[in-house]
Amino acid sequence: MNPSFSTYLVNEPFDDPGLYVEIRWARRALLFDLGDNTALSPTRLLRATEIFVSHMHMDHFIGFDRVLRTALGRGKTLTLHGPPGLIDNVAGKLRGYTWNLVDGYPLTIEVREFHEREMRPARFQATDGFQPHELPARPLALAPPSGLFPVLDDPMFTVQAVALNHRVPSFGYALQEHFHVNFNKEKLHAAGLPVGSWLKDVKQHLWEGKPDDFKFTATLYFEHHRQELEFVLGEVRERFVTITRGQKIAYVVDVRYDAENEAKIVELAQGADVFYCEAPYMDRDAGKAQERYHLTARQAGLLAKKAGVRALVVFHFSPRYTGLGEEIRKEAREAFENTIV
Repeated sequence: MNPSFSTYLVNEPFDDPGLYVEIRWARRALLFDLGDNTALSPTRLLRATEIFVSHMHMDHFIGFDRVLRTALGRGKTLTLHGPPGLIDNVAGKLRGYTWNLVDGYPLTIEVREFHEREMRPARFQATDGFQPHELPARPLALAPPSGLFPVLDDPMFTVQAVALNHRVPSFGYALQEHFHVNFNKEKLHAAGLPVGSWLKDVKQHLWEGKPDDFKFTATLYFEHHRQELEFVLGEVRERFVTITRGQKIAYVVDVRYDAENEAKIVELAQGADVFYCEAPYMDRDAGKAQERYHLTARQAGLLAKKAGVRALVVFHFSPRYTGLGEEIRKEAREAFENTIV
């Protein structure tokens, strides 16, 4: 099975945190956190039109400026999702520049700020010098007892978040594919049908919940000619498609290890295929980690074990351990693989 999401850390584990998620075959990506992102090419940044911010400490937000500069002049809408204060922080960034020559630029920035009971949106447009425009708030449904809430609902996937304690709210995120669509290429070839972009349309119809009797016309490219054919969705699904469990990715940074945070993280990351979790400290410095509202590598491993994830990736290492990256990974791996829960 080819996964729908291709994921990797923006930087090395000792540098600013960030997770880039490429949605395969879609020329689209998601970006979790806005630390330094010079490692990402402009093309990759432009694909990431949905950005999820954990909190606005400098190492998680300084990359906003490069995203802005890369997108400026493009006909795009950037959407930022994050905790209370995000609208003011974005407005502050935008106020730091002079915008007298951008009135013809098409860039729009939408900010969605999530509070305990509501989502507060705002819009900034280049055409009026990025003046803030507050939009009507929308009620927010929390999932008891964990406090998870929906951030983005796409036909293909959902993104959920939970507010964690870092002395300020720090959001953890989970990306969940609704279900995975896989095509049997051998059966397609046996039926005389080529593999191609028309299969993306089939996936989209399935994710959108179109009925089995839905008819659609697809453009197929054979070796020597192009042909338009009509299909019935249910027949295509029955003959060529296998539906399986969707992929899940979890992302957690900057949080203290305590009972409340543990319960929230375990629920958020439950059953994830990959759990990206911070590990700034080693367990020998657990007291310092608690004081600074961060996790140790061992605690990251314990959380991954309790959440039943398939794979754990630790990152956001403190520079005090420079050169000890493999020891940090080993500590997390031992807790993840050898602890009895």
